[in-house]
Amino acid sequence: MSEASTPKSGPSEQPTAPYLDAVVAYGFRGPGRFHVPGHKGGPGADPGLRYALGDRALGIDIPQDIHGVDIGPTPTPYERAEALAAEAYGAARTWFLTNGATQGNHALCLALAPLGAHVVAQRNSHASIVDGLVLSGGLPSFVAPAYDSELGMAHGVTPDALDAALAADPEARVAFLVSPTYYGMAADVEALARVAHARDVALVVDQSWGPHFGFHPDLPESALKLGADAVLTSTHKIVGSLTQSAMLHIGPTGRIDPAAVGRAIRLVRSTSPSSLLMASLDGARRQLAVHGEALLHETIAAAQATREKLATTPGIATIDAGFVGRDGVAAYDPLRLVLDTRATGRTGYEVADALRNAYDVQVELATVATIVCVLGVGQPAEALVRFAGDVDEIVKRIQKPGSPVAALVRGPGALSNEMVVAPRDAFLGVSEVVALEDAVGRISCESIAGYPPGIPALLPGERITADTATYLRELVASGARLHGAADPTIATIHVLAGRS
Repeated sequence: MSEASTPKSGPSEQPTAPYLDAVVAYGFRGPGRFHVPGHKGGPGADPGLRYALGDRALGIDIPQDIHGVDIGPTPTPYERAEALAAEAYGAARTWFLTNGATQGNHALCLALAPLGAHVVAQRNSHASIVDGLVLSGGLPSFVAPAYDSELGMAHGVTPDALDAALAADPEARVAFLVSPTYYGMAADVEALARVAHARDVALVVDQSWGPHFGFHPDLPESALKLGADAVLTSTHKIVGSLTQSAMLHIGPTGRIDPAAVGRAIRLVRSTSPSSLLMASLDGARRQLAVHGEALLHETIAAAQATREKLATTPGIATIDAGFVGRDGVAAYDPLRLVLDTRATGRTGYEVADALRNAYDVQVELATVATIVCVLGVGQPAEALVRFAGDVDEIVKRIQKPGSPVAALVRGPGALSNEMVVAPRDAFLGVSEVVALEDAVGRISCESIAGYPPGIPALLPGERITADTATYLRELVASGARLHGAADPTIATIHVLAGRS
């Protein structure tokens, strides 16, 4: 099948899952397995693994190029599955990804930001965007998201900020933005698309945290339907496919060539993709398209009841739709429970630790000021009721009278890092390890972001300033975790050898 197009499916086919059904049928009929994998559907697997997964899972763990599954008369079941996903999301072309949205970001960078090409990227884009630029050799300039200094929380990019960034880099032909954020805040994608298109720039939106957007009237609309030219959705995060599975959608705007993206996807995908992951994507699409609105209705109602219960817990505030209208926040995802813990006198880290130790409650993210819980499309209501009670009990036990906890020493917005060489040249160049105090004036080979706020303080190719070095030390002292740092204590750092 051509990478440039997706076979059209009939409007009544969403209740089917052609790839999932074909894989299950192959496993069920007991074929002679003279192909990989070596476990042969179960008999060759370790007994412990066989007990843990069961023969059903091992039986449908099959390679690509099986007749009647992904090769044979077109459209094959695999082609039909991707076509149904494109139809459900309103895309011109959709690909199943088995290495998460990371794979999609790598492919988009290779296709849209080749060697020497200029792009604008949101400063707190996922690390896979920087990695993709390392692979492709693209030259980035950055646009900062709106920032909440009280909570140490990054929101979306504003249309004015994007316009200014594109004006400052008129050679840019693509903008990589993020919506929604980790905290569930969605940017004004419709306005951002207008800004980008007015300057003849394609808009790519990393919607990894919103694979369910557009499937319920109380949710934000999908970025694809708001004018984005390409959108990534991490299906596994919320919609119910298996971990590491995601989708890449190209919109019908015509600004991005699906054939070019398809070539790049072939470059970064395995020749042994997991049938389990792809089948789970097919099933997740079916459930979302057919039953998603009903499941989401129940989950949204249960989440709201949980927020109302949490509002009665002294020291706990919920961060939700009340933030809509702030800079960088045009909508909010109700499938995110974000708790402001500052008034308890305890950090989010401490509250999360206490919940885990007392009740085996595992939250998605803890920061100095917050804890973040991600809900699934069919989150059990009883689990949410129990969670609200657990939080109430924990706060009663550990709250500490006195001043509220300060969210963060300061935000990274004042840092003025200069991109001296392309990220590819810095990351792949010969590096040396030096003490942080000796690195001032040198070129970083590392990408380092503190969580919170999740905004990179330093990227490969940027010159290290005294202010940046001080900020990195402040992050460590505040309890933030440094993602990407070879030395998490930041006593040392990798710099480009022979360059200053």
